[in-house]
Amino acid sequence: MTEVWEPSWAHGAEESARRQPPGTPCWTSLLARDLEAAKDFYGGLFGWTYRDTRPGRPGRPGPCARAVLGGRDVAGLAGLPPDRQSPAAWTTYLASDDADATAEWIHCSGGTVGVGPLAAADGGRMVLAGDPAGASFGVWQGPAPYGGGPGSAVWHELVTHEAAVVLKFYRALFGYEAKTTGAVDSDTVLLHVDGRPVASIRGAGAGLRQSYWVPYFAVADPEAAAVRVQELGGRVVAGAAPTAVGPATTVMDREGALFSLVRAVP
Repeated sequence: MTEVWEPSWAHGAEESARRQPPGTPCWTSLLARDLEAAKDFYGGLFGWTYRDTRPGRPGRPGPCARAVLGGRDVAGLAGLPPDRQSPAAWTTYLASDDADATAEWIHCSGGTVGVGPLAAADGGRMVLAGDPAGASFGVWQGPAPYGGGPGSAVWHELVTHEAAVVLKFYRALFGYEAKTTGAVDSDTVLLHVDGRPVASIRGAGAGLRQSYWVPYFAVADPEAAAVRVQELGGRVVAGAAPTAVGPATTVMDREGALFSLVRAVP
């Protein structure tokens, strides 16, 4: 039987303001070629408003903004310089008690460190890295800035063609307890921290071109939200399919950044 999922924000506002246990997804940010267009898209989809942050900060490629919902920060957005050809993509950040030590471990264990460790906002430290299968992810040391509820990311999944290799990598890095979902024909493993599922790894086979982390955003009505994605210029990649957190619809924004929509827990 698939175990009951409880989203990170279900524990209340007080918990989300504290540091999360190592390995817990604690932030997500988007790299976009057209930052203003991305702000319009996600504002129209989730009702986000924005506050701009200083451009040109270390580790950030261009102008940046924080998405705000209900008075709380829920995501970051950054614009890519015109001469940089990187694709638009969401990045999942995993909590760490020591970003410097985590970066050293990544470097010595088959991963790559692209940025950092370096000082970031709110007194934190950050790292941008890649796992042995090439999936990009971030490391964050500091208070978790997440909001909660509909319009925020409530789950994160790694989709990879090297499930066994990366599972070993992340378990050694953060000490996850790994459990299968129990579903027949499922190649999904749930990652637990302190006895609570916080993320998943899904094997997608050798045909997958690029491994990636994907955030799941909670919405009141996933079907209506998928229609809204298309109205805003994005598209539906895959209709509602069983996942570790219930039926989820995979979509992409105007620039091709992938994310999923899942029904918010009442």
